[in-house]
Order: sequence, then C-alpha cells, then structure tokens
Amino acid sequence: MNRKTIRIIIFLALFTIIGVFSFQVFWVKKAYNIKDKQFNDRVHVALSNVVHEVQKLNKDSAALYEPVKQITSNYYLAFTNDTLHPYVLESMLKKEFNDKNLDYDFEYILYDCFNDSIVFGNYVDLNSEEKNLVKSSTGQNWNKASHYFGVYFPSKEQYLFNELDIWVVSTAFLLLVIVFFTYTIWVILKQKKLSEIRTDFINNMTHELKTPISTISLSSEVLTNPNITKDPERLSNYATIIKEETERLKNQVEKVLQMATLDKKKVEMGKDEVDMHEAIQKTVTGFELILNANEGKIHTDLKAKKPIVKGDKTHLTNILFNLIDNAIKYSQRDPIIEISTENHKDGIYIRVRDNGIGMTKEEQKHVFEKFYRVPTGNKHDVKGFGIGLNYVRRIVRQHQGKIQLKSQLKSGSTFRVYLPTLKT
Repeated sequence: MNRKTIRIIIFLALFTIIGVFSFQVFWVKKAYNIKDKQFNDRVHVALSNVVHEVQKLNKDSAALYEPVKQITSNYYLAFTNDTLHPYVLESMLKKEFNDKNLDYDFEYILYDCFNDSIVFGNYVDLNSEEKNLVKSSTGQNWNKASHYFGVYFPSKEQYLFNELDIWVVSTAFLLLVIVFFTYTIWVILKQKKLSEIRTDFINNMTHELKTPISTISLSSEVLTNPNITKDPERLSNYATIIKEETERLKNQVEKVLQMATLDKKKVEMGKDEVDMHEAIQKTVTGFELILNANEGKIHTDLKAKKPIVKGDKTHLTNILFNLIDNAIKYSQRDPIIEISTENHKDGIYIRVRDNGIGMTKEEQKHVFEKFYRVPTGNKHDVKGFGIGLNYVRRIVRQHQGKIQLKSQLKSGSTFRVYLPTLKT
C-alpha cells in the first residue's frame, strides 16, 4: 500500500471520527438542554402551585402576574402578597416537589419586602430530619415591593448529569474508540516506517557486503593463476587487497552483530578503568591512513584533569571510532575534526566537532534512530548501515552518560558525550 492510499484512508477515517464525535457532542448537549428545561418547568409549576396555596391559605384572590422568576440556573424566586410562617412554606415546598418528582435537597429563603433582607433561611436535607439555619449562597433578589421567597437547588447539575448517564457512558466508549483508533494508526505508520527503514537497511547491507565479497572473489581468482608467482609485486598487491577487504567485511559483520546483541538484551559492560585521553589518542592514530588519503586532520585539545572512566574499554573505544568515522564520511571537503575534553562536576565531556555537511533540525530528530542515515542527495557515496549513532547512544546510556548534538546544515556537527568519571 503506497503513501497516498494510506493518507487518503487516514483522512477519511479521521473525518468520520470527527463527524461522529461532533454529532455525539451535539446530541449530549441537546439532551442536557432538554433535561434542564424539564427540570425548570417542573420547578416553575411546583412553585406556582405553592404560591396559589399561600393565596388560598391567606384568602387572597388577587391575580398574580408571573409569580415565579428564574434568577440563575438553579435559583428561583416566587412572589407572594402575604407573609408566611417558614415551616408552613417548607411543608408546602416538600409536598409540591415530591409530587413533581423533584426529590433533591434544596434551600429556601424568606425575604422581608420592607428592607429587602433575608429574614429566614433553611437547608432541607431530604435524607435527614435535622434543620440547619443557613445563609443563602446567592445575593440575588427581586425588585418588587412585596413578600417573596427563594429556592436554591445546590445539586441540580449533578442531577442533570445523572440523568444523562447513558449519554456519558456512550461518550466515554466513543472516546476509547477514538483513542484506540489513533493508537492503531500510529502503530501502523510506525510499522510502515520501520518496514521501509529495514528494507533500506537490507538493501544497503546487501550492497555493502557484496562489494568486499566480489573484490575478494576476483582477487582469489587471480591468485589461482599459476603465472601470478612470476610477478611477486602483483601477488603482494592482491594479497593486500584480500586482507583489507576481509577486515572490512569483518568490521561490517561485527557492527550488525553488536546491534543484534543489544536488541536481545542489555549487554553487560566491563568494569575497567579506562583513560579516555589514551583511548582518544589510540583511536586518532588508527585513522591516520584514512585521514592522509582524504587530506584531513584531527586536532585534539584534551584539558580534562580527570579522564578516567569506569566501564567497558572496547565499547567506549567504539564510541570514539564511530563519531570520528561519521565525521570523515559526511565531509564533502578535506575533513577537519576537533576533539576536546573537559571535566564538569563528576564527569568528563568529550566533544567531537567536524566541518561536514551538517544536518537540518528534522534530520537531528532521527539521527540516533536505528538504520537512519542522513540523506546526501542523489549521491550514495556514504558507506554504512545507519546503526553507528544508535549504537553510540545506547552504549553511552549504559554507562550512565548522555550524548547531545548541535548541527547546522553545511556548517558541520558537534557531538558532546558526557560520561561519569571514576571517583577518587
């Protein structure tokens, strides 16, 4: 399946999910508004009935226009012409709320119309017979020169959400579906990327291994010619070629085996006392022939006063080898490499700076990933499997260290490795 098809499928799937989720939100909101309206209507009817009962009790036949007013979402005021005993009002409210299936705790408040102040307030807990005098949490009132009372439902929102339980559950399931779908898409894309990287790695490895094998095969064929013994210089050249290509093949196979070992389990690191300055000098010496062939130079500035690190000497040396090898590979002109060290707190910083092609910010995000290779355009003259820097990072971490990268396109790269030093 090509990238275009995958993108279309993902787009359609996302479009569908966003559409379904939008409809879900719409209907949940609509259901909430319906429940809210039903609640308000029942409260209005109940309070209107209470007002009429108060009028009957006081033998007041005056018609009241809009006796009930909703101040906030859960706070209501009811207008009466006459005063009323608080507990008589409470009894009426309980009866009407019970008839209208409004079995929720509420607070009622009586106002004095002359000074517009609260004269009595009580919280009615339907699960308890106790009555506690409370002060209303609202400061709302009604600008009418008459008696009125207020009713407040503190748990209205909780009631509405309880009424929407099926909608809440369905929304939760929908969110889980979206999360699993997103995760599935992420896994598919990641697996596709890994598949492409592995395919590229296999193709590259095939090419890298085939080249020395072909060279060794041709050289061996020449050496089988009986007349080759008559030309000692030619014999020596072909023997040297076989030796060099065999060593190259051995190094390539070892790199692959190292990564395979690291993938299977955490490799036990040695506990040697390694002088990093000595390791740097030996590694630099090993690159002299390659540098001379490429007209390159390595400058060292080893200032660390405590260069001793406890760890695996072979792997620590491989770190330096890979960093220097990369610096040479990715240099389009005469490679100039600077290696410096300095101590910081309980460790040593090793900097390897080159004048190579550098990297973009996007390339820097992936450069430590296994099999990733920085693209060099249409030319494929950079040899390797794309496992060197991944190996470096993993070994540094196993030594409780860290590695950082600073790079700019066409301006080279700087790798900074921190390793804890041996405590004295």
